[in-house]
Amino acid sequence: MSEDANLTQMTLGEDYAEIRDGVRRVCADYPLEYWHDKDEVAEYPHEFVNAMTESGYLGALIPEEYGGAGLPIRAGSVILEEIHAAGCSAAACHAQMYIMGTLLRHGSEAQKRKYLPGIANGEIRLQAFGVTEPTTGTDTTQLKTRAVRQGDHYVVNGQKVWTSRALQSDLMLLLARTTPVDEVAKRTDGLSTIIVDLREGLGNGLEIQPIPTMINHNTNQVFFDDLKVPVENLIGEEGKGFRYILDGMNAERVLVASEAIGDGRWFTEKATAYASEREVFGKPIGANQGIQFPIAKAYAQIKAAELMVRQAAALFDAGMPCGAEANMAKMLASEATWEAAEACMQTYGGFAFAKEYHIERKWRECRIFKTAPISTNLILAFVGQHVLGMPRSY
Repeated sequence: MSEDANLTQMTLGEDYAEIRDGVRRVCADYPLEYWHDKDEVAEYPHEFVNAMTESGYLGALIPEEYGGAGLPIRAGSVILEEIHAAGCSAAACHAQMYIMGTLLRHGSEAQKRKYLPGIANGEIRLQAFGVTEPTTGTDTTQLKTRAVRQGDHYVVNGQKVWTSRALQSDLMLLLARTTPVDEVAKRTDGLSTIIVDLREGLGNGLEIQPIPTMINHNTNQVFFDDLKVPVENLIGEEGKGFRYILDGMNAERVLVASEAIGDGRWFTEKATAYASEREVFGKPIGANQGIQFPIAKAYAQIKAAELMVRQAAALFDAGMPCGAEANMAKMLASEATWEAAEACMQTYGGFAFAKEYHIERKWRECRIFKTAPISTNLILAFVGQHVLGMPRSY
C-alpha cells in the first residue's frame, strides 16, 4: 500500500522472475507431447501435478505458519500464467490454490491446523468445489442440496454437477442449504460451507460419476444420499456460507484470468513464429495484413487484459473490495485469449487442425474461460447493475 490509504500500488513488468524461471523449468519436463497423450485418453496428469506440488508452487498462497510460502495472490497468478504460457494446463491443480482460501479466512484454528499443512505439502488434496447444481445453474441462492443436522452430524442429500477433480481430491468444499429458503430473510442466508472427506464418503452415501467433455477436464456429477458429515467440518457460522465463498470466487477469477493470459501469450508466440517462417506466394504469410493484424490486435488485447488482472490482484492482496475488478479481469482475459486462439488457428490454416501442432487442443481448452467459472453475460450483468447502477437485467 502507498502512503495514501485510498491508493494501491501495482507492479508492472516481469515480476517474480525467480518464480517464473522455476515454473518454466518444471514445465520443460512436460512438453506438448505429454499433454497430447493425456488428452487422447482423457487421463489426469498425475506426474505434472506431483511435480508442481513437490516444487512447492501449489502451496504458495498458504501462510508460512501452516507450511506454505505465504505469498500474495499475484505470485499465484504468475505461477499459473507461466504454466499456460509453456503450453501446459493448470486446470488439473489450480483449485489447490484457491479453494483453501475459504478455510484460511473463515475456518477455526483447529481446522486450519488439521488441514492446511497437508494441503501445503500435497498430502491432502482439496481440489473439489461442490457448488453448481443441474437444476439451478448459476442461481446459487436456489441450491437444492440439503444438509440437515442430526446430533453431531449433518445428513446431506442432493446433487452437484461440474464438480471438477472430485475423483482426484481427498476433500471437497461443499455449499449446501442448512435452512430452507422460505425460512430465511435473505436468499443468500441459510447456506453453509462444509468440508466433505471424499475418501470416507465414497460408497457411504457419496457417488461420483465422470462427465465426458470436449477437453480433458476431469469433471463430474456428485450424488449425496444420506451422507453423514461431522458437524465439526462446518466452516464458520451455519447459514453464512454464501458470504464465505465470495472471497474464494474472487481469487478463482483472478487466477483463472492469469491462466488465460498465459494461453494468450502461447497463441501469439506460436502464431508470430509461424507467420514469420511460413512462406506462400514467395514471401512470409505474416507480411500480409490479413494475417499480421489479427495477431497484433490479439496481442494488444492480451496486454490490456493483463493490466486488469494485475489491478484485481493488487486490490485482493491489499484486502480491498475487488469483485468488479476480478470479474472484469476474467472477462477481458478470456475474450483476449479467444481472439489470440482464433488468430493462431487462422494463421496455421489447415495445419491448425492437425493434432501434431497442438493448436487445436489449446484452442479447445481456452474456450472454457469464456464460460467458466462465470459466464461473460453474468459479468456484464454484475457490472451493469452493481458498478454502473442500472436496473437488474435478469
